[in-house]
Amino acid sequence: MVMLCYVLAALCLVYCVGVVATKAAGTKFYLIWLAGTALFGLLGFFVQKGLWMRLPIGLRAGIGVLSGVGIACLCGLLILIGSTFSAKGERQLSYIIVLGAQMKQSGPSVVLEKRLCRAYTYLTENPETLCVLSGGQGSNEPVSEAQGMYDYLAGRGIEKERIIREDQSVNTVQNLKYSAEFLDREQDSVCIVSNNFHMFRARRLAEKLGYQKVCGLAAKGDPVLMANNMLREFFGVMKDFIYGNL
Repeated sequence: MVMLCYVLAALCLVYCVGVVATKAAGTKFYLIWLAGTALFGLLGFFVQKGLWMRLPIGLRAGIGVLSGVGIACLCGLLILIGSTFSAKGERQLSYIIVLGAQMKQSGPSVVLEKRLCRAYTYLTENPETLCVLSGGQGSNEPVSEAQGMYDYLAGRGIEKERIIREDQSVNTVQNLKYSAEFLDREQDSVCIVSNNFHMFRARRLAEKLGYQKVCGLAAKGDPVLMANNMLREFFGVMKDFIYGNL
């Protein structure tokens, strides 16, 4: 038990350093791996020094039950999230909605560029489909995500008249809510474009918001960041469930 805790603490620390080294993370969520390092390290210390067994048996049992429930929820949701990794969309839809992610000074972040590459391929293969680019401007972004995506797609030859910019949203719920103002969510066929780890939540949010003919088109995620993004998505699903968005 002691060795397992210390190994898990070391793995969390190594992974956190690895994420930082890539310079690809768009948020500070990777700091949760430092919290994991501290948690597992402290637990290992408690067990090694015999402090764990000094705790009241009721407290130990409660911690064990909560840990078990948490692990079960994590595994269950990760399976659901993974079930949409291969979403391929449908042909000749009315619209695709590309969900925004961080814009950097150098251009789209890794995850956003993967979404845009997927959208570009779809738009070239389906010339009648219109595109809504959804994402506002964060405090650490040089332009709105919608504008950055527009520059990317227009620069690769997608006709400007096919591109609609929604530049006020700051989260996925708003992405889909504000994008709906440019289309008929009951009649138009719509495809949500996002990374594979984000597809389950995005699709469910769209359905909750009244999109009647909706499907997903999954872009790949960054392999190094996948564990970080999957864990972040777990908390995103939990948050939206608690807030009644799912």
